[in-house]
Amino acid sequence: MVLINSSLKEQVQLLSKIATNDGHSENSPYFEAWKAYDSDPYHSITNPQGVIQMGLAENQLSFDVIKDWIVHNQSASICTSEGVDKFTDIAIYQDYHGLPKFRNATARFMEKVRGDKVTFDPDRIVMSGGATGAHEMMAFCLADPGDAFLVPTPYYPGFDRDLKWRTGVQLVPVICESYNNFRITRTALETAYQQAGSSKTKVKGLLITNPSNPLGTILDRATLEDLVSFINEKSIHLVCDEIYAGTVFKMPEFISIAEIIEEDIKCNRDLVHIVYSLSKDMGFPGFRIGIVYSYNDNVVNCARKMSSFGLVSTQTQHLIAAMLSDEIFVEKFIMENRERLGSRHEMFTQGLAQVGIGNLNGNGGLFLWMDLRKLLKQPTFEAEMELWKSVINNVKLSISPGSSFHCSEPGWFRVCLANMDDETTKVALQRIKKFALQTLGALEVKPKKLSCQRSLKLSLSFQTRDGIMMSPHMSPHSPSSTIA
Repeated sequence: MVLINSSLKEQVQLLSKIATNDGHSENSPYFEAWKAYDSDPYHSITNPQGVIQMGLAENQLSFDVIKDWIVHNQSASICTSEGVDKFTDIAIYQDYHGLPKFRNATARFMEKVRGDKVTFDPDRIVMSGGATGAHEMMAFCLADPGDAFLVPTPYYPGFDRDLKWRTGVQLVPVICESYNNFRITRTALETAYQQAGSSKTKVKGLLITNPSNPLGTILDRATLEDLVSFINEKSIHLVCDEIYAGTVFKMPEFISIAEIIEEDIKCNRDLVHIVYSLSKDMGFPGFRIGIVYSYNDNVVNCARKMSSFGLVSTQTQHLIAAMLSDEIFVEKFIMENRERLGSRHEMFTQGLAQVGIGNLNGNGGLFLWMDLRKLLKQPTFEAEMELWKSVINNVKLSISPGSSFHCSEPGWFRVCLANMDDETTKVALQRIKKFALQTLGALEVKPKKLSCQRSLKLSLSFQTRDGIMMSPHMSPHSPSSTIA
């Protein structure tokens, strides 16, 4: 065993520090929940007692609409007899700027999901391998190792990997709290900025997600205007993750940062950048289509050079360009997708309300921010982890605890709703409802028991003070000889 351990240690030492550190954050409960599902996946017939995956923000609700388009437009793919004549043109090296028709179609789609209230220049679109690659690209472009981005909490756990692991960039939390529905306030921003300065950390930017992951809420106009004002005052960058822009399913409407800066003539546009992808709005995470859209010419040029490390395949560009250029299809998909997301969200929130479980009032994203604070034994993160483990191991639901999103308050959990069919959703909802009722019932009984125990302890303590001797078999550390 000693020889084996020694050999493993030597092998690790042959690797780089980046390769062997914990920067990927795989030990986070966020990723641990995925592993629980992978080891025991639910199936309605072959494994009905398995773990249901509710920790993965995938959008599968409108795949039938996309499949129908593909069936009737097979020439869009070079892998069909109808489209194979384009094989040579697509298979050879292409300009890493991206196929012009792909960039044009993507820019138009970005406008459509934002209600045609803004315009995007196709020449400012830079491709990347998903939003993961896009965020790392922005970190490399905007900051040096040791520099920092402010990030409002709670935030997507993947940012700890995407922005920090290989770049050496730091993230400074901007603490947002439930008393005002986790709104981003100027006070919270200033506090985080000053704290970074006190530790000699140079702040290079502010990273926001709108709609929020994990909150499922959108930023209102006043907040967005305040954020633009803040970054202009500090001369720092504003990176806006808008990958859920097309998932807003009820009022109020989504407002893009692009809309704000087009109206604000005082804004320094060189400081504003948008990260987008088709992973959430279209449900294409496997296609790895990430987008950086910057108003800064130097950032566009730099990012385009870096995109060589994570290009979108030309076969994918070719297919997506044809699909997104079909205006009738795009209109139908956006409308249908929003309706289905809204129905799924309403079904789940109403089911939770039946057993007294609330959630943050959201209107976007593929998830909800579930409030299980009343199920905690104590208002601590230790109690949150205990509750989370019970949900994973006993209820067999893979959900994500708020602490993995750097939430400042224990008891919040993100629950993904769009990566399963209706029947699986009903099973998951029934499991949560049953667990909530059982847990609430146990917590209601527990205080009575504690009250009886405390009365007994007080009685024994009183008797001891009156001179009654402790039993020789009773330890000074036994429960009945101490005051809780």
